[in-house]
Amino acid sequence: MPSMEILSSGASRLGLQLNPEQLQQFETYCHELIDWNRRVNLTAITVYEEVQVNHFLDSLTVALVWQPTGSAIPRIIDVGTGGGVPGVALKITFPQIRLVLLEATAKKASFLHHLQDLLNFEGIEIVVGRAEEIAHNARYREGFSLVLSRAVASLPTLAELTLPFCTIGGSVVLHKKGDIEDELRKASLAIDTCGGKLHEVRAVDLPEFPDQRQLVVIDKVSATPGQYPRRPGMPKKRPIR
Repeated sequence: MPSMEILSSGASRLGLQLNPEQLQQFETYCHELIDWNRRVNLTAITVYEEVQVNHFLDSLTVALVWQPTGSAIPRIIDVGTGGGVPGVALKITFPQIRLVLLEATAKKASFLHHLQDLLNFEGIEIVVGRAEEIAHNARYREGFSLVLSRAVASLPTLAELTLPFCTIGGSVVLHKKGDIEDELRKASLAIDTCGGKLHEVRAVDLPEFPDQRQLVVIDKVSATPGQYPRRPGMPKKRPIR
């Protein structure tokens, strides 16, 4: 039996029942992440138990605000996925989703390809590039019902990097920690400019997370103007305010 007890019990508190095959996939993912991290800088978290909580369970908290419904196959993009969080964790949990993992660093993308082969994933595309450029590609622009990003940048920057990928009627879900009132205030113009509307800030109330964690949910209500996102580096250097 796979030994992902911490993840399994935490997931059940989110209303998610992971079967033995899924737990084995998470087990494999964890060991590969730790092993590859010796050669490629994928994560600062390399302790088995901490990976379960701070990568896998944290990724699955998206289920508090989003889960697949109906017969439509959700198309999801994880912007700046790094070692695959939160996207890969959601793919293991909801195998039916179609997922794009966007990562600017080729070495990290190599790990994702390795993981894809190892876990026999179908319905995953790994794209190497920067969000500022890929978001102007017609294949990806406004083509996703759910856009995810975790630990990538401040909210004003993230709004510009993520909303262009989101289809009207879809949502952007961003993982955040700590007091984000100031970030939210500064991000309001960027959210509005890029066609979004703040839907909610959902507190993550699980005993595994004693720190203040929340999910920022932004609805896509209108098309993103064609000039956004701006050229690489600009959303971070000069956020829309």
